[in-house]
Amino acid sequence: QVQLVESGGGLVQAGGSLRLSCAASGRTFSIYVMGWFRQAPGKEREFVGYITWSGGSTYYGDSVKGRFTISRDNAKNTVYLQMNSLKPEDTAVYYCAAGTRTYRTYAVPRGYDYWGQGTQVTVSS
Repeated sequence: QVQLVESGGGLVQAGGSLRLSCAASGRTFSIYVMGWFRQAPGKEREFVGYITWSGGSTYYGDSVKGRFTISRDNAKNTVYLQMNSLKPEDTAVYYCAAGTRTYRTYAVPRGYDYWGQGTQVTVSS
């Protein structure tokens, strides 16, 4: 089992920045990839980006590319989501997820095995 705890959400004005953290515990040696997703009310869960646990390769969704950056600190078993130039449409609950197996793509929720509880990000206009 892997446990994930997100933190860092809050209220920010448009154009501002926030950094989310996701701390992993448990069988962290089994993690292959860490992803971030978000879900706004009435919408499907949307892919934000992922980072591979060992190599640190990243991949981002089109809506956040160039504004959001994912990084990791393996010593702390923590992944970060730095969000810059925030827009009101970025308002959502943000979830981190851990994948422990190979999958055809990590841009979909099905590629992940464990999920955090989510943290709310609200961007005011």
